[in-house]
Amino acid sequence: MGVWSFVKGAGKSLFGKDDQPKKEDLMAEIEALGLEADGLDISVEGDKVKVSGNAASQEAKEKIILAVGNVEGIAEVEDAVGGDDPVFHTVEKGDTLWAIAKNTLGDGNRYMEIFDANKPMLSHPDKIYPGQVLRIPVSGTAA
Repeated sequence: MGVWSFVKGAGKSLFGKDDQPKKEDLMAEIEALGLEADGLDISVEGDKVKVSGNAASQEAKEKIILAVGNVEGIAEVEDAVGGDDPVFHTVEKGDTLWAIAKNTLGDGNRYMEIFDANKPMLSHPDKIYPGQVLRIPVSGTAA
Protein backbone atom coordinates (compact mmCIF):
# COMPACT_ATOMS: atom_id res chain seq x y z
CA MET A 1 0.00 0.00 0.00
CA GLY A 2 1.27 3.41 -0.86
CA VAL A 3 0.92 6.48 -3.01
CA TRP A 4 2.62 6.51 -6.40
CA SER A 5 3.52 9.70 -8.25
CA PHE A 6 3.06 10.13 -11.98
CA VAL A 7 3.86 12.98 -14.38
CA LYS A 8 0.51 14.73 -14.73
CA GLY A 9 1.34 16.19 -18.16
CA ALA A 10 2.61 12.93 -19.63
CA GLY A 11 0.66 9.89 -20.64
CA LYS A 12 -2.22 8.74 -22.75
CA SER A 13 -4.88 11.37 -23.41
CA LEU A 14 -8.36 10.03 -22.69
CA PHE A 15 -10.24 13.32 -22.47
CA GLY A 16 -10.08 16.97 -23.48
CA LYS A 17 -7.34 19.21 -22.10
CA ASP A 18 -9.71 21.09 -19.78
CA ASP A 19 -11.48 18.01 -18.45
CA GLN A 20 -10.62 16.25 -15.21
CA PRO A 21 -10.18 12.49 -15.47
CA LYS A 22 -13.34 10.56 -14.69
CA LYS A 23 -13.81 7.10 -13.24
CA GLU A 24 -15.70 5.99 -16.36
CA ASP A 25 -12.79 7.00 -18.63
CA LEU A 26 -10.27 5.13 -16.49
CA MET A 27 -12.46 2.03 -16.25
CA ALA A 28 -12.87 2.09 -20.05
CA GLU A 29 -9.07 2.27 -20.42
CA ILE A 30 -8.61 -0.71 -18.07
CA GLU A 31 -11.20 -2.68 -20.02
CA ALA A 32 -9.66 -1.70 -23.39
CA LEU A 33 -6.31 -3.03 -22.18
CA GLY A 34 -7.95 -6.30 -21.14
CA LEU A 35 -6.87 -5.98 -17.52
CA GLU A 36 -8.66 -7.90 -14.75
CA ALA A 37 -10.36 -5.34 -12.49
CA ASP A 38 -13.00 -7.55 -10.83
CA GLY A 39 -13.03 -6.90 -7.09
CA LEU A 40 -11.39 -3.47 -7.44
CA ASP A 41 -12.91 -0.05 -7.00
CA ILE A 42 -11.49 3.10 -8.53
CA SER A 43 -12.34 6.58 -7.30
CA VAL A 44 -11.12 9.87 -8.74
CA GLU A 45 -10.69 13.14 -6.89
CA GLY A 46 -9.13 15.80 -9.09
CA ASP A 47 -5.80 14.46 -10.32
CA LYS A 48 -5.62 11.66 -7.73
CA VAL A 49 -6.94 8.12 -8.21
CA LYS A 50 -7.55 5.65 -5.40
CA VAL A 51 -7.53 1.92 -6.18
CA SER A 52 -9.09 -0.21 -3.45
CA GLY A 53 -10.65 -3.63 -2.98
CA ASN A 54 -9.21 -7.05 -3.78
CA ALA A 55 -7.04 -7.62 -6.84
CA ALA A 56 -6.99 -10.91 -8.72
CA SER A 57 -3.18 -10.94 -8.31
CA GLN A 58 -0.21 -8.74 -7.46
CA GLU A 59 0.47 -8.42 -11.19
CA ALA A 60 -3.10 -7.28 -11.90
CA LYS A 61 -2.92 -4.66 -9.13
CA GLU A 62 0.37 -3.26 -10.43
CA LYS A 63 -0.81 -3.12 -14.04
CA ILE A 64 -4.02 -1.32 -13.06
CA ILE A 65 -2.04 1.25 -11.03
CA LEU A 66 0.09 1.87 -14.13
CA ALA A 67 -2.86 1.87 -16.54
CA VAL A 68 -4.62 4.65 -14.62
CA GLY A 69 -1.47 6.50 -13.54
CA ASN A 70 0.00 6.73 -17.04
CA VAL A 71 -2.99 8.77 -18.21
CA GLU A 72 -2.61 12.46 -18.92
CA GLY A 73 -4.00 14.47 -16.02
CA ILE A 74 -3.24 11.92 -13.29
CA ALA A 75 -0.59 12.93 -10.74
CA GLU A 76 -1.02 10.25 -8.06
CA VAL A 77 -2.44 6.81 -7.57
CA GLU A 78 -3.15 5.61 -4.05
CA ASP A 79 -2.87 1.85 -3.63
CA ALA A 80 -5.33 0.76 -0.97
CA VAL A 81 -5.44 -2.84 -2.19
CA GLY A 82 -2.80 -4.42 0.00
CA GLY A 83 -0.15 -6.92 -0.96
CA ASP A 84 3.47 -6.16 -1.72
CA ASP A 85 4.60 -2.71 -2.79
CA PRO A 86 5.40 -2.71 -6.49
CA VAL A 87 8.76 -1.69 -7.90
CA PHE A 88 8.27 1.08 -10.46
CA HIS A 89 10.67 3.13 -12.57
CA THR A 90 9.90 6.53 -14.08
CA VAL A 91 11.36 6.85 -17.59
CA GLU A 92 13.75 9.75 -18.02
CA LYS A 93 14.86 11.42 -21.26
CA GLY A 94 17.33 9.13 -23.03
CA ASP A 95 16.25 5.96 -21.17
CA THR A 96 15.93 2.69 -23.05
CA LEU A 97 14.53 -0.57 -21.71
CA TRP A 98 18.06 -2.00 -22.00
CA ALA A 99 19.50 0.78 -19.78
CA ILE A 100 16.63 0.47 -17.31
CA ALA A 101 17.18 -3.32 -17.12
CA LYS A 102 20.91 -2.80 -16.54
CA ASN A 103 20.23 -0.32 -13.70
CA THR A 104 17.34 -2.13 -12.04
CA LEU A 105 17.92 -5.82 -12.81
CA GLY A 106 21.71 -5.75 -13.15
CA ASP A 107 21.74 -6.93 -16.79
CA GLY A 108 20.64 -4.96 -19.86
CA ASN A 109 19.93 -8.20 -21.71
CA ARG A 110 16.95 -8.67 -19.36
CA TYR A 111 15.08 -5.74 -20.98
CA MET A 112 12.43 -8.11 -22.40
CA GLU A 113 11.44 -9.00 -18.81
CA ILE A 114 10.51 -5.36 -18.26
CA PHE A 115 8.74 -5.21 -21.62
CA ASP A 116 6.75 -8.36 -20.81
CA ALA A 117 5.92 -7.06 -17.31
CA ASN A 118 4.35 -3.96 -18.86
CA LYS A 119 2.18 -5.58 -21.52
CA PRO A 120 -0.40 -4.65 -22.73
CA MET A 121 0.45 -1.03 -21.88
CA LEU A 122 3.63 -1.32 -23.97
CA SER A 123 3.28 -2.44 -27.57
CA HIS A 124 6.99 -2.35 -28.51
CA PRO A 125 10.24 -2.23 -26.47
CA ASP A 126 11.27 1.05 -28.15
CA LYS A 127 7.99 2.85 -27.46
CA ILE A 128 8.60 4.38 -24.04
CA TYR A 129 8.50 8.08 -23.22
CA PRO A 130 9.85 10.40 -20.50
CA GLY A 131 7.51 10.53 -17.53
CA GLN A 132 6.06 7.08 -18.18
CA VAL A 133 6.10 4.76 -15.16
CA LEU A 134 7.02 1.10 -15.74
CA ARG A 135 6.75 -2.07 -13.64
CA ILE A 136 10.05 -3.68 -12.75
CA PRO A 137 9.60 -7.43 -12.27
CA VAL A 138 10.68 -8.64 -8.87
CA SER A 139 12.30 -12.03 -8.44
CA GLY A 140 9.68 -14.61 -7.56
CA THR A 141 6.84 -12.49 -8.97
CA ALA A 142 5.00 -13.26 -12.16
CA ALA A 143 5.81 -10.86 -14.98
